[in-house]
Amino acid sequence: MSVAGKARKVTTNTLQEMKREGEPITMLTAYDFSLARIIDKAGIDVILVGDSASNVMAGNDTTVPMTLDHMIYHAQCVERAVDRALIVVDMPFGTYQGNSKLALESAIRIMKESGAHAVKLEGGAEIVESIERILTAGIPVMGHLGLTPQSIYKFGTYSVRAKEEQEANKLLEDCRLLEKAGCFSIVFEKIPAELAEKASQSLNIPTIGIGAGSGVDGQVLVLHDLLGITHEFNPRFLRRYMNLYEDIGNAVSNYIDDVRSRDFPNEEERY
Repeated sequence: MSVAGKARKVTTNTLQEMKREGEPITMLTAYDFSLARIIDKAGIDVILVGDSASNVMAGNDTTVPMTLDHMIYHAQCVERAVDRALIVVDMPFGTYQGNSKLALESAIRIMKESGAHAVKLEGGAEIVESIERILTAGIPVMGHLGLTPQSIYKFGTYSVRAKEEQEANKLLEDCRLLEKAGCFSIVFEKIPAELAEKASQSLNIPTIGIGAGSGVDGQVLVLHDLLGITHEFNPRFLRRYMNLYEDIGNAVSNYIDDVRSRDFPNEEERY
């Protein structure tokens, strides 16, 4: 039986075993009880309570507006639904950059108030001090390199990162720093597949890709993108497994028609 198949509860150690065995890790975002329950029952390994909730749940253009209270609320909703998956929570913009004491306080709040299992931070060398301080409290940390959406105003674009040699070398150096600091895993977002594979092979900790090719140890997608609830977002890396934008729209249209024609409720749908 596979490592994932044997795991009644996925832990950071489970992911390490999966990397050693060459078994791909599956990860999706979730922000609410109902969808988190579905994907947990389906067997997902890791659920990321992502600050992408800012986009798909709140309608913001960036992830920057998310607050610590927002993230804790979404994480609480997810935690109530999950029996098996490892729950990782994004630390939002402004809760860890440049202030390791604040980072520790923020991470402790997430863990105590939500019941989640780990936190995720964006960045490399510039946030290592915050990562190390969080780890002193025994809180597992997942790293995030490549495209870092919280830094959108710095880069000014969501295009592929680390295409040039200097940035690619920095990413490889940051990987080693994050592993040495104690991160249990690293997400690579929108970087060249060859670089992602090279980085993954150089690390003992598992790597999770989004737009980083297949040479990593696992994959993550935003659930609303996978289900086709979002329909204007069409990056190359996205595979839609459903088209719920149209399906839900059609269902609501049919409901409106049935109510207006007095077909709903019918005789069998009354008390």
